[in-house]
Amino acid sequence: MAQDTTQDIARTAPQGTAGTVPLHGIHVPLVTPFAPSGEVAAGALEALAHEVLDAGATGIVALGTTGEAAALDEEERDLVTGVCARVCGERGAVLTVGAGASGTRAAEASLAGLARWPQAGAALVTVPSFVRPSAAGVLAHFERLAAVSPVPLVVYHVPYRTGQPLDATTLRALGSLPGVVGVKYAVGALDQDAVELLGDRPAGFDVLAGDDVHVSAMLALGASGGILASAHLATERFAELAAAWRAGDAVHARTLGHALAGLSAATFAEPSPGVVKGVLHAQGRIPTPDVRLPLLPASQAAVTAALERLDTLTRARTREARGGHTRRKASRMGDLTPKRESPE
Repeated sequence: MAQDTTQDIARTAPQGTAGTVPLHGIHVPLVTPFAPSGEVAAGALEALAHEVLDAGATGIVALGTTGEAAALDEEERDLVTGVCARVCGERGAVLTVGAGASGTRAAEASLAGLARWPQAGAALVTVPSFVRPSAAGVLAHFERLAAVSPVPLVVYHVPYRTGQPLDATTLRALGSLPGVVGVKYAVGALDQDAVELLGDRPAGFDVLAGDDVHVSAMLALGASGGILASAHLATERFAELAAAWRAGDAVHARTLGHALAGLSAATFAEPSPGVVKGVLHAQGRIPTPDVRLPLLPASQAAVTAALERLDTLTRARTREARGGHTRRKASRMGDLTPKRESPE
């Protein structure tokens, strides 16, 4: 039965998908809001999806680590995917869905389920965790998945969770596979492999920053964008950061990047997505700050610290807007000032 399913997927898998998914810009890995009774708050999830897209996100990620996918049952995962698919379909936004497993056959089955969601543009697939195969085994795993997946793959490289480090050579080999269109790079640092990978990427292979604190540096080195939990809280500013680096406005990008790194550090002061949910709840955007065990809700101190960072960003934006208004007004006044004639 499993073999038949795989063959069916292979026959329907899209051809020539590499490079067709717009992975630039900021993608928000949505939290899964919970109601006071404990079930998924679908309405709040839908509202969040619209809010981040309104604020400039290129796309959203369903069932990522931030969405507590491991704590959801199958029916809840389908509900979350369905809500995100509907919003992305309405908005013409990129939907990436978390999928995969440590075993290759199980990962194939997980990807097969995405065929039900035509709005899905890509699957975010974690490097096999706990098993710790060789680099050649990781490559064979993704080669097999890419051959049968109904959507292009984004490799989720997060060695501090998977226990599986990969060097730039292996990542380039993964990026050269047909059907693999990007990597979420989240090694917990800006390391030499990131520099080497960004300096020599395969054609049609996007590198997305996955560590919020390092997104500005990654963008400066040539990353296409980022998948960032912190972008729930300052979506417009993260989108502005990506646009500034893309336009070559390094002065503005550096200043904004430092400020956003402070917010990101506060957001990850305790296990994710506890602080993000605490802030969203404080803002009235989700009904509870609840997470599911083994996670615990964020402390009030951590939520308050993140809110203070966010308030600083908001006040800085207000000052920037006022400064721009003053400069424009001065310019207009200068145009109205009578010009003295030069003496003959």
